[in-house]
Amino acid sequence: MPTPLGDTIPSISLHSQNPLHNNSQRLPLHHDPQFPHAQELDDFSPSSQRHNRRSSISLEDTPEDTHLLTAADSEEDDEDDPSMGTKSRRPRSKEPKGSSSSATGGENGHLNGSMNHNVEYRRKNASLESPVVTANLMARESFTLDDHVPKTPTINNHGFFELPMQDRRNFGLLVLLYFLQGVPMGLATGSVPFLLKPYMSYSALGVFSLASYPYSLKLLWSPIVDAVWSPKLGRRKSWIMPIQMLSGIGMIWLGARVKEMMVTAGADGGAGIWGFTGWWFFLVFMCATQDIAVDGWALTLLTPGNISYASTAQTVGLTAGQFMSYTVFLAFNSPDFANKWFRQTPLEEGVMTLGGYLTFWGWAYIIVTLGLAGLKREEKTRNEDGIWDVYKVMWGVLKLKNIQTIIIIHLIAKIGFQANDAVTNLKLIDKGFSQEDLALTVLIDFPFEIGLGYYAGKWSTTYTPMRLWCWGFVGRLIAAVIAQITVVIFPAKGVDTWYLLVVIAEHIFSTFTSTVMFVAVSAFHARIADPVIGGTYMTLLATVSNLGGTFPRFFVLKLVDAFTVASCIPPSASYVLDSKLRGPLVTEPFSCALSAEKDRCIQGGGHCDITTDGYYVMNVVCVIIGVVTFWGYIKPAALRLQALPLRAWRASE
Repeated sequence: MPTPLGDTIPSISLHSQNPLHNNSQRLPLHHDPQFPHAQELDDFSPSSQRHNRRSSISLEDTPEDTHLLTAADSEEDDEDDPSMGTKSRRPRSKEPKGSSSSATGGENGHLNGSMNHNVEYRRKNASLESPVVTANLMARESFTLDDHVPKTPTINNHGFFELPMQDRRNFGLLVLLYFLQGVPMGLATGSVPFLLKPYMSYSALGVFSLASYPYSLKLLWSPIVDAVWSPKLGRRKSWIMPIQMLSGIGMIWLGARVKEMMVTAGADGGAGIWGFTGWWFFLVFMCATQDIAVDGWALTLLTPGNISYASTAQTVGLTAGQFMSYTVFLAFNSPDFANKWFRQTPLEEGVMTLGGYLTFWGWAYIIVTLGLAGLKREEKTRNEDGIWDVYKVMWGVLKLKNIQTIIIIHLIAKIGFQANDAVTNLKLIDKGFSQEDLALTVLIDFPFEIGLGYYAGKWSTTYTPMRLWCWGFVGRLIAAVIAQITVVIFPAKGVDTWYLLVVIAEHIFSTFTSTVMFVAVSAFHARIADPVIGGTYMTLLATVSNLGGTFPRFFVLKLVDAFTVASCIPPSASYVLDSKLRGPLVTEPFSCALSAEKDRCIQGGGHCDITTDGYYVMNVVCVIIGVVTFWGYIKPAALRLQALPLRAWRASE
């Protein structure tokens, strides 16, 4: 059983006229490798070499931090004599007249609150605020990242090429793992629903949206990922390697059959959509589980001073993977885009097909997994917590007041830009902005987002993450206003060069501010997360952040339709029936505020006249809500959380 922290016996002089300098009579300390005594730590301090003395202190100043002992109390104690190497008994000495014990009428001189001048004071706990103390703790063989962090690490203001070589290599590994994770996610949440649209109704597409749910529910099994692993493979590789192997095999199998499965899924009114959704549910589930493991590994792969680069790796990797599978793939999968920009002779297929794309990345998954198994060794981790222990700790984290505050911030922070994020691109397409031009816009934006994401990560080491997040918040509100102005000034004669440049500039600014917020808050999450349950802690924070961006979107989209007032105007009596008419001819006016009615109006030869656009109304409402909540609650709370020490984010054991 380790010695109690306060069980440090002060030195008492019985023979010297200057007891404070008589160190030969000190009793030896009980050594505890995890909680060293102050004397042990002071030996490493330069000041202790210059001033080898202790200061006396009054008992009433800090009664809870002292352990006092008089000669009468210690004369019967045994001690190990360092000079003799044997155990000896301290000789009994006669108590001098006028001593504290007799003068106070007490047995040890404590009754009157005064303290014998011969008693040396020593702190119960060593101060952990000194860099020397912290360096000594980290130098011990018993120190691991599974122990509680003794001091908030100093964030280094280093550029990427100034990082240690090991950190740069680990940064590259994290980017690669996050990139692979983003590839199937970009397909499931973006490209595949777009490709399924010709085969099925919107209701069937709603069923397919269930495939993305595991990413929002991964918090439920994240404690299992944190608590169960193989010591031979390592805590994180035990999950990453088999998950990537299964994902690669699944993508290869799906790539060989996806074209036929899409046709089958759309047959009989979308009756076959459930089986097709199941395969994508499996892939997203694998990605969500891998995300838990990679998030936890990121906390230990990088040194504490460079931990903010974990969020940069996540931003660069996930953004690259999702944009590759969504924007880039859709552009090169489009025959019109390929024929317009890359071909002289038009063809009916794009440069890429979904089956070939899945097969390529399936093999890439397998190759990376084999390389990870042979080239990267994971440091040993000691953690004896079981699954239920991690669930209990997670519940303890949720009960922290500071965690509850950041949850509230995450749930309301993204309301201000929901209309811009969800509706602006759709509104541009409604006004006549082609999908090929939109794909070109996002392709141009892609390298800017990657590069600016790196600088955002670097800025998070220069400025505090939450202050940078607040700056990104304000910029994102401004971007929402600029986006609405961009839609308002849409040229009546169609898109020309100057307007395309305006849309590109607006898109770059909007995604840049979004990236700054994401990088900054991810850096803050990585800094406050407890490495003992790193995956669960990071997943909890990321889940709440993602939830704040998803739950308002449903209501915002509903309200856009509710505030929209539009009427379908039938064609004139002189209208000549067009052979390309795709629906029944419109003969009577009706409301075309909803997308389905608008499509029916246009397909029937009518014209949808919009009197009140719900997009404008909801964008203004969202921005106002964002301004009020930001300056009224979010900014003060975020800056207060930034100033808290790490111990404020640890659940009590």
